[in-house]
Amino acid sequence: MNAIEIKGLVKKYDDKFQLGKLDLTIPKGVIVGLIGENGAGKTTLLKAILNIIHIDSGTIKINGEDNKKEEKKENIGVVLDNMFFPEILTAKDIELAMRGMFKKWDTQVYYNYLKEFELPLDKPIKALSKGMRKKLEIITALSHHPDILILDEATSGLDPVVRNEILDIFLNFIQDENHTIILSTHITSDLEHVADKIVFIDQGKIVLDQDRDELIDHYGILKCDPSQMEQVKKEDYLCYKKNKYDVEFLVADRDKTRKKYPNSVVDKVTLEELMLLMIKGVK
Repeated sequence: MNAIEIKGLVKKYDDKFQLGKLDLTIPKGVIVGLIGENGAGKTTLLKAILNIIHIDSGTIKINGEDNKKEEKKENIGVVLDNMFFPEILTAKDIELAMRGMFKKWDTQVYYNYLKEFELPLDKPIKALSKGMRKKLEIITALSHHPDILILDEATSGLDPVVRNEILDIFLNFIQDENHTIILSTHITSDLEHVADKIVFIDQGKIVLDQDRDELIDHYGILKCDPSQMEQVKKEDYLCYKKNKYDVEFLVADRDKTRKKYPNSVVDKVTLEELMLLMIKGVK
């Protein structure tokens, strides 16, 4: 059984933006990195999975069951970009509130996390740093023993030390093969370290759905002088972008491209470069 199965998902807005038609399968035991520009549809997809918004057509299943079932909230931990706790609350207040909301809420686990990450029990949220607030959100999401974590910009704006601590939390969570994480982020370097699968959304469509290792190990950028670009055959690249002094071609097989074009430079591609080329490049 997969963690999430989406078939034929469509969500239309009056401003002419449309998400879908989307088909997406997310297996258990993986971290999925969700990438794309602002407004591409990432947050809309997450809200659809969480049943926060009405969809126009399609089905979404969580652990094999319709996501509209109320009990599905027990199985999902959520961390959104903007903190949803009132700033006057303390960590102790949050524990009392969550205890009444989740059947599987684990007070001991929550307090253990507070101690591990040195978070104060009685300070109001407004007195905490951004990093401390984000940690508090994440440990709250983890303390009702969810199977799935859905995270929207969970590491955004944090310093590298705090980001690494949070990524370690995610990696520890995923050690259980029944657990799954969907991490939407603009910090693509984080995904290069922790994601198993990359899903790239552009203008409401999934334009890439692939294992991270496949992308990192095989994809590349062929660089050449503008005067040489006509020598690169169309069947050998996915898209290209002209720069001031060179042309960059996104290729799916780095080694094969190096052999075919031995006089050209073929480098590894980062997720950020891949995203930029696929958005701005010419197909």
